[in-house]
Amino acid sequence: MSFNKHIRHLFIAAIIMLQACSDKAAPATKTETAGNNTIHLSEAQYANAAIATDTIHTQGLKRSIRVNGMIDVPPQNMVSVSLPMGGYLLSSKLLPGMHLNKGEIIATMEDQQYIQLQQDYLTAMARFGYIEKEYLRQQELNLNKTSSDKVFEQARADYQSQKILIRALSEKLKLIGIDPGRLNEGNLSRSIHVYSPINGFVSKVNVNVGRYINPSDVMFELVNPDDIHLNLTIFEKDLDLIRIGSKVKAYTNNDPDKFYLCDVILIGKDVSKEGYVQVHCHFETYSQILIPGMYMNAEVETGAAARCVLPESAVLSHEGKTYAFVATAETRTYKMIEVSTGLRENGMVELLNCEGMKGTRFVSNGAYELLMMLKNVEAED
Repeated sequence: MSFNKHIRHLFIAAIIMLQACSDKAAPATKTETAGNNTIHLSEAQYANAAIATDTIHTQGLKRSIRVNGMIDVPPQNMVSVSLPMGGYLLSSKLLPGMHLNKGEIIATMEDQQYIQLQQDYLTAMARFGYIEKEYLRQQELNLNKTSSDKVFEQARADYQSQKILIRALSEKLKLIGIDPGRLNEGNLSRSIHVYSPINGFVSKVNVNVGRYINPSDVMFELVNPDDIHLNLTIFEKDLDLIRIGSKVKAYTNNDPDKFYLCDVILIGKDVSKEGYVQVHCHFETYSQILIPGMYMNAEVETGAAARCVLPESAVLSHEGKTYAFVATAETRTYKMIEVSTGLRENGMVELLNCEGMKGTRFVSNGAYELLMMLKNVEAED
């Protein structure tokens, strides 16, 4: 009986030893963490993640400044149309936004003073013939000493005065659009036409049919879009980054995906009380959608500057923050650190807090896999 009991004990001991050996030989598959966002990979995990590392590079990246502005035109391209002589507006078909060609009729005016001016001119011309003949006659008589100098001087004064009167009346007729050379007693008119002085479009209409227009009243405001430009508001701290010729991409709030390309043509020299300067830009291509007074957003390129960069694949966004993995001194061990990024261009991203990290090796391939492993381990814990 004791012999059988001894045999049973030996059998149990053998089973325990075999199980212990089996547990010792089993490979560890669980990911190890060392705290502080550090993760250690096994050889198999390292191979599957295809980890690759890279160091910080120095590369030129173009920086853009986002600003606001308004479409404007220089004073010489804005025309206020008024009439030197008052009158009643007989007809006009102008509407804001309408395109005009230079010399096109934009309004018809009517008033009796136009008739009076034409009458005065034709009367002066009729009297001029008589006065001129009298002057020439007195000049000849004075040469022959058959007429006194006083009579001749009076004839000459009348002749000069009539010429001045005709010239003055002629200029007044031209001001209201009447050609004196074509005026005669058979084509007097009580109405006159107002013509567009430029090629452009109508900005404002300040009159209506039947209204009496005073000489000082502005009837229409016209804009020549040939020199339309964008007036940007640049803060003083960014002024040294902008140069004449800097490229600008402008867009409206209504269509932010549609860009209008501009060049900086003028930088203001006065700083406002609020600390900003006016910078004027010229559109490369004019669009009728762009009208004076319209607000726009813009991105101003400031040129390339040497910056610390990493591949975009090395930078991760997680829970509202930006991270990267760096290789530690221990083999296959990586630590996740928080980083600050700036510009992005051509697959590279600027690293702002790069001081003292020039020799650090960042995970450029497999960073996302490391993040997933780290978060899975934290969830298991």
